[in-house]
Amino acid sequence: MFSATASADGVKPASNAGLKRCVSGYTQFMIPVQGTMRTRPLLLLRRACRWGSVVFLVAAGAAALGASDPQPAKDATSYPAVDVHAKEQVAVAAEPFDTREKCKIFQVDFLKYDFLPIRIIVTNMGDRPVSLNDARIYFIDAAGDRIQAAEPDDVERRTTQKDRQGSNLPPIGPIKLHTKGKVPDSKIEADFNTFEYAALVVEPHTTRAGFLFYDMSGLGDTPLKGAKLVLREMKNADGQELWSFEIPFDKYLDAEKKPH
Repeated sequence: MFSATASADGVKPASNAGLKRCVSGYTQFMIPVQGTMRTRPLLLLRRACRWGSVVFLVAAGAAALGASDPQPAKDATSYPAVDVHAKEQVAVAAEPFDTREKCKIFQVDFLKYDFLPIRIIVTNMGDRPVSLNDARIYFIDAAGDRIQAAEPDDVERRTTQKDRQGSNLPPIGPIKLHTKGKVPDSKIEADFNTFEYAALVVEPHTTRAGFLFYDMSGLGDTPLKGAKLVLREMKNADGQELWSFEIPFDKYLDAEKKPH
């Protein structure tokens, strides 16, 4: 969930160029969701209601697939890829879900479609709240290009392109068979509504976490190498902007190489 003006920042847009997914613009009508650490904006609730007729089917499908919540988020300082601002008493960590095993929590195979889920963990170690109301969170690749977080429509467009193509089967006699492509369903929307980062305020001595999804197409087999996540425009309780957070993913890659 990010701010609406991307071009001025020279951002590499998502496939639906124009809207940058950010936490600004969703300050009204906040509705707490039972059983989660996050507060879901009404906009996301309205978005989910577009799929109201299939909510029951999605829930049943999730149970059948064995989808489950990720492990509860720990203090951000406990993750290898983290930027700690000791003076401002805030830490931000990033945990890529870059393996099939980790991604079992999702209904959609994001990795198959070149979208990387990244868990954002924000820990406020101070005595006053901090705001992400105007925050911007970018994935910056090794070449320095900024990639904004994807919208559900970006993912659906990618899956539609691939799945509707179907697959060509070996010809049998004079006839070449072509399988019918899959019809897009509401699992994408359900994953965004369930897992997407949405905490606009991080209370004192609290950790908030959620996922953003980034398009890794065209970045090769090792998109995390030399890349980083940048969070800008977090503000303290007085409205003063904190220093930008930069989380290099090489820290995560180095930690993964070590025996667990």
